[in-house]
Amino acid sequence: MKEIKPLDHIDTTLTVPGSKSLTQRALIAAALADGTTTLQGPLKSEDTEYTSQALAAMGISVKQHGEQWRIEGKGGRIEQPKAEIYLGNNGTATRFLTSVAALGHGDFTINGDTRMTERPIKPLMEALAGWGVDIKSIHNTGCPPVAIKAAGLNGGATLLPEGKSSQYLSSLLLVAPYARQAAELKVAGEVLSKPYVTMTLAVMNDFGITVQANQELNHFIIPQGSYRAQDYQVEGDASSASYFWAAAAITGGRVTVANVPSPSLQGDAALVDILAKMGCRVEKSKAGITVIGSKELKGVEVDMGDCPDVVPTLAVVASRAKGRTVIRNIAHLRIKECDRLHVMVKELSKLGARIAETEDTMIIEGMDADAPSMHGAEIDTYNDHRIAMCFAVAGLVVPGVKVRGEECVVKSFPDFWERFQLLY
Repeated sequence: MKEIKPLDHIDTTLTVPGSKSLTQRALIAAALADGTTTLQGPLKSEDTEYTSQALAAMGISVKQHGEQWRIEGKGGRIEQPKAEIYLGNNGTATRFLTSVAALGHGDFTINGDTRMTERPIKPLMEALAGWGVDIKSIHNTGCPPVAIKAAGLNGGATLLPEGKSSQYLSSLLLVAPYARQAAELKVAGEVLSKPYVTMTLAVMNDFGITVQANQELNHFIIPQGSYRAQDYQVEGDASSASYFWAAAAITGGRVTVANVPSPSLQGDAALVDILAKMGCRVEKSKAGITVIGSKELKGVEVDMGDCPDVVPTLAVVASRAKGRTVIRNIAHLRIKECDRLHVMVKELSKLGARIAETEDTMIIEGMDADAPSMHGAEIDTYNDHRIAMCFAVAGLVVPGVKVRGEECVVKSFPDFWERFQLLY
């Protein structure tokens, strides 16, 4: 258990590990490219280790040399693994590698931990079936484990029956250039987390494949082709940076994250614009993004459908703001590593925050004159890295916050607690 020491003031500049989202997309593009790609500054974490090991099992060499990783791509050729591919609770890799496996020939099984077997994958399976893939949920739950009798992708037109998880859409886009004919992909319903789709398209473009996409990001034409091996620089992770920007916001301090540039490929960098609406000062440049906190934050109403991973961070900041904060369009938080919408309401309530939930909304009544003061408590993390890290931020201003299962940060930010000490 980790007890957080409160802080009166922060003034620091630091860096964060490479973007998990960019690292996983670049790993897939590099593995499918023809030749050697060097990733500069990728994230080494539990999730990216699962992705790297799975690619190795499919015949792709991934050699890690500190801040440089070398990937020997095979031009879209995927080997049948000797055993099932196990991916823990790595939702991104599970969705991405299901489509990568479909490019191979032979039998593939994609599996994960208990929580991953509760996380839906049926819409992705249905879209892959539209490209001729023989795929099924082994337990008929619409969740992993999944079995694939792979024989490549036919291409042509297919429909993704829902856009609630952008990971389905990104998974399909990443492998589509290797179909036997040019691929067309349509999405039914609202596409959530659009910045992650935009990020996928940007990575594909960087690796030499340009996709035709409409403005709504629900109709795509993907040409046949092969990714181009290259040197690729990974930005610092904006989701990881969010905890440090939030630390500045709630303490009235100053934090610069030096390796998340502006503009950024990452939608989660938009958190700083929300912090600005709450009263913070924000300075942006190619050299990094700085947040300077305010002694009187104010509540906001905001749609977070496009950047769900920073909702827990925003909820902590909102609990210290004056007035009501309403965070809308976040039902997809319920299918993350835990039901983050419910868990944030439950755990912030332990600290005395006035917070409630509906099916897709979080409502936080902030620090008004009649509000009781917040107090310490033991926080359960549900083995969810983002719960642990956002409550570390809460502990900077609420005495007595103790975080159980703090080691779960290894999923995305293995040295979080060491870097968090840089605030002191």
